[in-house]
Amino acid sequence: MTVNVDVQMFPLFINGKWEQAENQETFDVFNPATGQLVARVAKGTKNDVNRAVEAARKAFDETDWKNMKPKERSKVLYAISYKIVAHAEELAYLEAISSGGTVRRIGANDILQMVDLFQTLAKFVEEYPFSQTLPSPPFPGPAHNFIWREPIGVCAAVTPWNLPMMIATWKIAPALAMGNTIVVKPASYTPLSTLKLAEIISQVVPPGVINVVTGSGAEVGEALVSHPKVDKVAFTGSTEVGRKVMQLAAESVKNTTLELGGKSPNIILEDADLSIALPGSLFGVFLHSGQLCESGTRLFVPEHLHDVVVEELVQLAGKIKLGNPLHPSTDVGPVISKKQKETILSYIEAGKAEGATLVCGGNEVKVEGCEEGHFVEPTIFTNVTNDMKIAREEIFGPVLCVIRYKDLDEAIRLANDSIYGLAAGVWTQDVNKAYDVARKLQAGVVWINDWHMLRNDAPFGGYKQSGIGREMGMHSLDAYTQVKHVHTSMVPEIHKRSWYGLLFSETNE
Repeated sequence: MTVNVDVQMFPLFINGKWEQAENQETFDVFNPATGQLVARVAKGTKNDVNRAVEAARKAFDETDWKNMKPKERSKVLYAISYKIVAHAEELAYLEAISSGGTVRRIGANDILQMVDLFQTLAKFVEEYPFSQTLPSPPFPGPAHNFIWREPIGVCAAVTPWNLPMMIATWKIAPALAMGNTIVVKPASYTPLSTLKLAEIISQVVPPGVINVVTGSGAEVGEALVSHPKVDKVAFTGSTEVGRKVMQLAAESVKNTTLELGGKSPNIILEDADLSIALPGSLFGVFLHSGQLCESGTRLFVPEHLHDVVVEELVQLAGKIKLGNPLHPSTDVGPVISKKQKETILSYIEAGKAEGATLVCGGNEVKVEGCEEGHFVEPTIFTNVTNDMKIAREEIFGPVLCVIRYKDLDEAIRLANDSIYGLAAGVWTQDVNKAYDVARKLQAGVVWINDWHMLRNDAPFGGYKQSGIGREMGMHSLDAYTQVKHVHTSMVPEIHKRSWYGLLFSETNE
């Protein structure tokens, strides 16, 4: 039966309080599992963006937030993590009804990841090298030299609809950890959990430190990314939009971090334990209906294992239960929208037209109680070649391409033959061989006998057109600081300064 929900109203969140949009307009948010209207959200404007940026600017420039001692900042990050735990049920609910993510995944993974991220960075902040003393070299003479890392200033975060809350924390947490302020523009499909998260965080930080402006990418997103008082931009989304963000940020040469698309290769070696590799490979591509940028959408299989592997994959895929994401028994929820569903189905038709063999799924599904939802069957293609559209373009849906290979060199060559380089995977019982393959794969993260295992103390980001920079770990803290070199000469006599004779000759005295 259909689960009815109340339609909630969400204003903008600016300077520590809820604010109506300048034009008083709203947009609708729908549950992708049921098609029901679940919220009306303020439709921000350029002027609303300016209000939020000014609030963030004031909080950065006119308060002691940026000067907080590491130990005190660590306490703030821990306090935020405790707040997330206290509001976990509400956050998970808001995320599920707007993104289609299952409460099972959000509760058992996303919330825990968010809590762990703030706590991990809380530990890192206390040991972070905000100030480093350099040795005094013989040239150009005795001096005290320091390297200081300082907060950048006002940060802009533009986040996607697939994991809206968790990916928002990938930007919010390091920004706050380093003493910055931030304005977040969440995807219009899924702004609810991010707005609630900002309200929760605002209970711990000064007004203006965190702000959220909702609205269209064309108006709110572009105004935020190009705003002259924004110092850094962090974006997660498609490579196509990432290029546009990069262009806008370049107008004022902003520090930019981009986490973009992927078409991640997943290689099964001949000695792989198939009892682990095959369920793991399906987990790698069908989690959240394939709407994860690092999904393992290209599966490379040795020729002599191909038929056995495909047969088992089809059987396993048939066990995956599609359903309402609010039900704990649901394995996979809907895709985000009717538009995305149609895009996925068009890719499936393109795969058929190119000569790939559809062995599993490929259809829209009507789920009982969710008849108006946007569900696509877990889909598997065989006889795929690496030059096909379905093997080269990011589908962002539950579609797996199985590609045969003759030897390991060919598998690695095909794996790297992509404009993307976000993630990759290797399944083998020979760890030394796996490390050798990992060295050769052009990807920012390589999983061995696993998938989707991101760590908050390790960097995440891509090679090639999968992005610029890294998120999480110490690397994320570096991305939210700027570096200053301070030099103090310890040479008292002017004539002994190394530079003096370069400009003033003794014959002129």
